[in-house]
Amino acid sequence: MKFSTLEEYGLRCLLRVASEGGEKGLTIPEISKAEGITTHNTAKILRGLRLGGFLASSRGQIGGYTLSRPADEILVKDVLDSLGGKLFDDEFCNDHRGALSICTHTVDCSIRSLWQMLQSAVDGVLKDLSIKDLLATEETLVSQISYTPKV
Repeated sequence: MKFSTLEEYGLRCLLRVASEGGEKGLTIPEISKAEGITTHNTAKILRGLRLGGFLASSRGQIGGYTLSRPADEILVKDVLDSLGGKLFDDEFCNDHRGALSICTHTVDCSIRSLWQMLQSAVDGVLKDLSIKDLLATEETLVSQISYTPKV
């Protein structure tokens, strides 16, 4: 299972703005250089984050990107859902049914159960995790996560 480049870079850009943006904000070239992402891709990522309601932008000489609300109010789960969607949702089975009009495993599907359990585990870890939490050190973050999967 992999997260997309868009999700990874989106979180990185959002964290950069949260940690260094301040009231003035950061420009596309500043974020691009700091994160090692092309300016073209950075602009596309920031546009998605702005449209998702996570960033605000201002034009002009003192313009740049800032968080649209405090970092503790922006949930990582919402950012990932906005950038790439869930690992599993109700449409998954319809989208992966093969050439048939309905999946051959619709009635009793252990694979669907697996994807639902994985999604539940991911949601459990991310449900209260904010951008502010990601600004902490790795050790601090790991100690804060106290998710115990339901079996």
